[in-house]
Amino acid sequence: MGRVGSCYDNAAAESFFAVLKEEIGTRIWPDRATARTEIFAFIETFYNRRRLRRHPQWGYLTPVEIRQRHQQGHILAA
Repeated sequence: MGRVGSCYDNAAAESFFAVLKEEIGTRIWPDRATARTEIFAFIETFYNRRRLRRHPQWGYLTPVEIRQRHQQGHILAA
């Protein structure tokens, strides 16, 4: 992990957690259930629905839009 060319590179996870810390912050929640609820809400309302994939290969779409197009392609092929 961390060596050049390592297939176990965790850049995607590090990027996600950087966005999570930036948006939610590093606060302390009263209990685990509250923390899970707020993080789940962040992922479902912002990270998957409004965040754009800034890459031409993904067409600058949100992850939800990419998933919907993928599912439509499978429905049409069936």
